[in-house]
This record gives sequence, C-alpha cells and structure tokens, in this order.
Amino acid sequence: MSTAPATLSALAPKAVNWSIALSILLIVAGLFAVLIPSLSGIAITLFFGWAMIFSGITHLVFAFKTHTTGGRIWELLIGAVYLFTGVYLILHPLDALLALTLILACYLFFEAIVEFIQFFQLRPRHGAGWLVVDGVITLILAIMIWRSWPASSVWVIGTLVGFSMIFSGFSRLMLSLAAKRVLNRIA
Repeated sequence: MSTAPATLSALAPKAVNWSIALSILLIVAGLFAVLIPSLSGIAITLFFGWAMIFSGITHLVFAFKTHTTGGRIWELLIGAVYLFTGVYLILHPLDALLALTLILACYLFFEAIVEFIQFFQLRPRHGAGWLVVDGVITLILAIMIWRSWPASSVWVIGTLVGFSMIFSGFSRLMLSLAAKRVLNRIA
C-alpha cells in the first residue's frame, strides 16, 4: 500500500494559509520592534553576533577541507575574525549597537552616492528621476543618523528593522491574499 504524493492543488491552500499566518506574525513582530526600538536593537545585535559566530565556525570547518596552505590560512584567519567579532557583539551588545548604527549611517551615505551615480548613468531613461528621490531620502536618513549618533543608536536599528518587517509583512500578506483569491476561483 503506497501513499500518493500530495498534489499541487492540495498543497497550495495550506501554503497560502501558512504564508498569511507568517505575514501577520511578521507585521506584529515589526510593530513590537518599532514600539520597543532599544530592546529590538539589542536583539538584532545579538542575532547578528550569533550569525557571525556560526559563520566563523563554518569558515574554520571549511579551513580543514581546503587543500592548499594559503587557502587554509585565509579560512582560519577569516573564521577567527568572524568568531572574535561575534563573541564581542554578544558580550558587549550596547557597544556593538553603537558601532552598528554608525556603520549603518556610513552604508546609507555610500548607498546615496551610488544612487546619484546611477541616476547620471541612466538619466535619459524614463523613471530615472526616482533614483534621485531615493538618493536624497537615503542621504537625509544617513545624515540624521550620523548627526544624532551615538544617541540615535538607541532607536535607529530597531525602528528601521521594525518598519522593514511591517512593510515586508504587508507586502507578503497582500500577495498571499491575492494568491488565495486565485485559488478560490480555481476551486
């Protein structure tokens, strides 16, 4: 007696329902992150620290799979840097949050510059002006974070990640609800 594999028509409604539930969970988590930005900023820092530790261990394991001496040395060095950074982030989450906020401000500044450069490269094309809008907003955000740093460290990371989670959750929810409507029409 064998069981037939589940058909797409049987799996699709379950997948859509899970997607809706995860979207709502993402929106709720984003709201908590925005409402409690300092706690969510520290949580993000700790998560980032654990991710660095995991990456460091992965590099160290890969170092012993590498067959060249130079490759092994580089993998060991990279693994050690990842491990050190991850452990530092976990042991000093407030200092790490300060550093991550400053890094974010620098990243946004350079992203704005890239947006402006892309505008000048794509200027004749329709819609290229949106690159300037994106660049200006990104530059304003970078300057706001940098000018209020280190005080901005308390709220920036948690707030930005929270808003990102809310918008991602809403986007996913809208796509999932559209998929559910299509499935209902088919059924």
